[in-house]
Amino acid sequence: MGRDRYPKQSLGSLYSRIKQSRVLMVGAGGIGCELLKNLVLTGFGEIHIVDLDTIDLSNLNRQFLFRNEHIKKSKALVAKESAGKFNPNVKIEAHHDNIKDPKFNVAWFKGFEIVFNALDNLDARRHVNKMCLAADVPLVESGTTGFNGQVQVIRKNKTECYDCVPKDPPKSFPVCTIRSTPSQPIHCIVWGKSYLFTEIFGTSEDDAPELDHREDSENVKEIENLRRESQALKRIRESMGSGEFPRLIFDKVFKEDIERLRSMEDMWKTRRCPEPLDYDKLSQEALGVGPAIAQKDQVVWTIAENFAVFVDSLRRLSNRLEETRANGGTGNATPILSFDKDDADTLDFVTASANLRSHVFGIQTRSKFEIKQMAGNIIPAIATTNAMTAGLCVLQAFKVMRDELDKARMVFLTRSTERVISSEPLRQPNPTCPSCSVAQSTLVVDTSRATLNDLVEDLLKVQLGYGEEFSVNSESGILYDPEEDQNLPKTFSELGLKKDSFLTIIDEEDENPRVNVVFSISEQAPDKDVKPIRLTEKIKIALKPKPAPAVEINGREPENPVPTSNGVNGKRKRDATEAGLEDELVKKRGKVAEEARQNGDDIIVLDDPNDGTIVLDD
Repeated sequence: MGRDRYPKQSLGSLYSRIKQSRVLMVGAGGIGCELLKNLVLTGFGEIHIVDLDTIDLSNLNRQFLFRNEHIKKSKALVAKESAGKFNPNVKIEAHHDNIKDPKFNVAWFKGFEIVFNALDNLDARRHVNKMCLAADVPLVESGTTGFNGQVQVIRKNKTECYDCVPKDPPKSFPVCTIRSTPSQPIHCIVWGKSYLFTEIFGTSEDDAPELDHREDSENVKEIENLRRESQALKRIRESMGSGEFPRLIFDKVFKEDIERLRSMEDMWKTRRCPEPLDYDKLSQEALGVGPAIAQKDQVVWTIAENFAVFVDSLRRLSNRLEETRANGGTGNATPILSFDKDDADTLDFVTASANLRSHVFGIQTRSKFEIKQMAGNIIPAIATTNAMTAGLCVLQAFKVMRDELDKARMVFLTRSTERVISSEPLRQPNPTCPSCSVAQSTLVVDTSRATLNDLVEDLLKVQLGYGEEFSVNSESGILYDPEEDQNLPKTFSELGLKKDSFLTIIDEEDENPRVNVVFSISEQAPDKDVKPIRLTEKIKIALKPKPAPAVEINGREPENPVPTSNGVNGKRKRDATEAGLEDELVKKRGKVAEEARQNGDDIIVLDDPNDGTIVLDD
């Protein structure tokens, strides 16, 4: 019987289904290495791995599929090579790509029997959650934080999805500290990541969650100063691509702004006064510093080296943004770039910016590796936690593949004296969840002929019965609402809407509004005898659940009333939260329970003993 003997004995009739299955694993890091090993040894027939990251020296202590000679190589490709040796009978396909790439569309997700998430950041987790819901494919979500871990099975319309439970907001820093009086490296890192980077390549500083914009007595003045500086940077941004662009940015933030701060003499009576930097002087000192310095992420760079990386990363990011603008792939929305700790260009910029600012304020500079940890909110990982979590992922997948979702559990790992593993039944979907409480369908569109007006007037108003109060939103922003109708004559192509794009329709009627509708776009060949836009199937759109009434406490309503289902109180508030299109930038960590539910039992039941699974005795 060879290699199949023990899996067949353990799994019985399930083994044949496993051997014929096609599964997807997103992420080949700490959990991913352990999980891939488990999937291969269990005998899953075809495994696809997607990971954008490359192997770093710091990975080797826990990501056992990698060795020293693999540093700087693709995690997905090396994981395929290493895990393939455990079981040559398993077909492994590796993709060194971002899971958010358009080629990994809904149709591609539909080709898998089950999806495993082994990711370390919220944005990608939420994307995979959305795609699995759209494709109606079960997802096994997992995450670890130090000694804590969690495994959760997600199934459309049957269980909570990843977005059903709001995530903790990120730690924020007062604007006055970030803007004027930094005293720690993290203050300079937040300034580089959430202020300078977003002002040059992203959105407004008002959207940065790490900056506390509350207008208290200390913050109000600096908020106004920050807004004025924001306008100045936007004017400089117009010169992007010119030879003077790096100097204009550098002189603005490291010379002019610092000299203005120095003029406030009362501020520096008990603090070290910041020292402005000189562009020409650093240019001379940086002569001979090549691009290879950016690869030395374990070394603290000199000021001249940070200057060289700052100028070079500005050039790289400017070229990327100009290419995006030239390609016109964002419709009428302004093209932007987003910070990603695994993106070398954005990380280089934030590292150099933060270190230059640290030098200005007399704060200790840090290595690129250290700044990556802090900017990415990376939590130290424990190899044993990853291994246990990966094992639990496969055990839960068995129940999904047996069509026994009722026996699946949400499982928690915690470090405690009484209980290490605890579980609870999967919960029902949150009726106000912006991801899984929506109606979903596919639009077949001739993108060269169909206009936004065809969608609004013919399909939404006539066929689906919408009133006047609704909005149409793309992944780039609002395309239409009653006050913004200038896009109606534009075709889908002109708006940057193409195959596998998503549209979200938000009903904003006061009386009995319906849940949001998410359309994925499928392109059709031009044919004048066929309608330019149509639905692939009939769609049933439920009403939004009514918000729970506020509970009075001592005759008063609570200070924070229960929000409506679209996340806002009162009449239409135009922001990204309402549209459900812009991800919350929260701590990039695995979703884990803060503590296990303690009930004092001496027996730990990992699962239903009638299901043939394990009972652990203390």
